[in-house]
Amino acid sequence: MTNPARILVIFGTRPEAIKLFPVVHALKADPRFECVVCVSAQHRQMLDQVLEISGIVPDHDLDVMQPDQTLDALTANLLTGLGKVMDAVRPDRVIVQGDTATAMTGALAAYYRKVPVDHVEAGLRSYNIYHPWPEEVNRKIIGAMASLHFAPTTTSEAALLREAVDPARVHVTGNTVIDALHWVSAKIAAEPALAAGLADLEAKFAGKRIIGVTSHRRENFGEGMEQIAQAIRQIAARPDTAVIFPVHLNPNVRRVMNERLSGLDNVALIEPLDYPHFARLLNIAEIMLTDSGGVQEEAPALGKPVLVMRETTERPEGVEAGTAKLVGTDAARIVSEISTLLDDTEAYETMARAHNPFGDGQSSRRIVELLANEIGQQA
Repeated sequence: MTNPARILVIFGTRPEAIKLFPVVHALKADPRFECVVCVSAQHRQMLDQVLEISGIVPDHDLDVMQPDQTLDALTANLLTGLGKVMDAVRPDRVIVQGDTATAMTGALAAYYRKVPVDHVEAGLRSYNIYHPWPEEVNRKIIGAMASLHFAPTTTSEAALLREAVDPARVHVTGNTVIDALHWVSAKIAAEPALAAGLADLEAKFAGKRIIGVTSHRRENFGEGMEQIAQAIRQIAARPDTAVIFPVHLNPNVRRVMNERLSGLDNVALIEPLDYPHFARLLNIAEIMLTDSGGVQEEAPALGKPVLVMRETTERPEGVEAGTAKLVGTDAARIVSEISTLLDDTEAYETMARAHNPFGDGQSSRRIVELLANEIGQQA
């Protein structure tokens, strides 16, 4: 038997960890591969929660995050740190996911060493370099260097083909976030205590229609956050409604939400949730209000409509399928759209029953087989 191919999997944020732990599990279970995990800890606390629940112990941990770190300082630290890891590991291939600074610098460091880079969740495009910022440019940079492009949908595949990527290099796999959601849902079913931390809120808001909220995008800092907070105040004034809002650790989010929403009976501002509790929030919420990318994929898998507080999305499949709707950050628009879903049963059911375009829970298996085929052809 030939030596297993050494695959270095790099990630640094909570969303990357969620979307890559099923790939790491699949690689570690396959004797054709040696899987080495490097985390940058671009998000420390939220990353560690996912590592713990998924049972992944990193082989390398850069721990790069500093308070108020600029993007250029972060990028420089990541590039040099990841380069040193690659020189030590000497991987056959590198896997990155999505559009973070960690993913972009991981791809660049691999390219500088002529190591093939494989991109999970390739081909997402909003076609506006400042929305989302800086993620739109990050993923285009990765796409320019990637060897294999694992596109989650045919829409993302088409975007890559329009950019003249070799069609033989692009593979539609579905999105690994659905694999992760299925995995954690089964784990919660077997161990309910993993997600019991919301029980008090569930009891407090019994009989109310819960709106789950997440918000953290840089382009919404400032006036956008003020508008979002104003909308939540108005929504929570309805006696039949309650809001559960895990508030992101970024002070640009926390300051506004604490000032505008603290003390409201129908609003629970809570600490960021670990992955099992976030999956539980998706289950108990009637509607998800978010500016996150991942929630646009996860919530439809559980039949929950998603209102997206952004002007553009790199996940147009959800909008086209009817599982998600772009509502921007204007408070009046957000309130109007939520009220429609709460008051118009047909409008709600239309979104809730729309087909989720993002996958069937088998994406990681497909990715591992594609990697094995690629390596077999090179051997």
